Amino acid sequence: MTKEKINIRTGRQVDMMRSAGETACEILQLTAKGIKPGITTREVDLYAAELIAERGCKSAFLGYRNFPGNICISVNEEVVHGIGGPRKVKYGDIVKIDVGIIKDGWVGDNALTVPVGTVSPEIQRLLMATEESLHVAIEHAVHGEMLGTMCAAIEEHVISKGFTVVREVVGHGVGRKLHESPQVPNYGRKGEKPRLREGMILAIEPMVNEGTARVKVLSDKWTVVTMDRKPSAHFEHTVLVGKGKAEILTPRPRLIF
Repeated sequence: MTKEKINIRTGRQVDMMRSAGETACEILQLTAKGIKPGITTREVDLYAAELIAERGCKSAFLGYRNFPGNICISVNEEVVHGIGGPRKVKYGDIVKIDVGIIKDGWVGDNALTVPVGTVSPEIQRLLMATEESLHVAIEHAVHGEMLGTMCAAIEEHVISKGFTVVREVVGHGVGRKLHESPQVPNYGRKGEKPRLREGMILAIEPMVNEGTARVKVLSDKWTVVTMDRKPSAHFEHTVLVGKGKAEILTPRPRLIF
C-alpha cells in the first residue's frame, strides 16, 4: 500500500502520544455531550475550541490545508470534514464529531457519531456496524499482521451488515504530524503489505454509508457528502500496534443503545 517510511514510536514518544490521545478523547466526549436540538454546528465548533484552549493545546485541523474549523462536525448525509456553520442540529439527527489536537508537539485524533435523541432502528444498525468495524480492525492491529488484511476486515464486516464503506477518504498514520504514512483505507486485500510492526501508530476511521458508497465534495471544498444523501457514520481511534494486542490511545466507552 505504501513505500514511504512508517514511523516506529517507542518509550517517551509513546507516552506523549498516549497523553495527546487521552486529551483528544476527553475533548471529544465533552463536545459530544453538548450536542442537542437547536444548537448550531458553529456553536459546537466554538465550544470545542474553548475546551482545546483550556487544556493548553491547539487544534490539529484549524489552518491545515486552510481548513477553517477547529473540529470537523458533519450532520446526517455529511460524511466527514464538515465545517461549523449556521446549520441547526435537529432531533433524530446523527452528528459526527472529529477532534484532532496538538499537545506538546504530538497529535491526538479521534471521532464518533452522536445520535440526537431517538433515531430509527436502521440508523442504530448503521452506527453499531460502523463502530463494530472499527474494533474489528483494532483486533488486527498487531505486530506481524498485514495492513491489507486489517483494512479488508473493515469492509467485510460492513458489507455483512448491509452497508457500504467510503473509499475516497481514508485513515492514516499519526504522530508528530496529523497525516503520516501509511494510508489506512477501510477496504483492502488480505495479505497485502506493509506488515504492521510494534510501535506503529494508526488513526483507524471507518466511514460507512447507509446507501451508496459514492460521495462528493461540496462547494466549500471540504464537506464530503453521500451522493444519494442517505446518512453516513464515522468512528475513529488512534491506535498503537502491539505484540498480541493493540492499545487504543483514545479510550472511551463504546456506543450503547
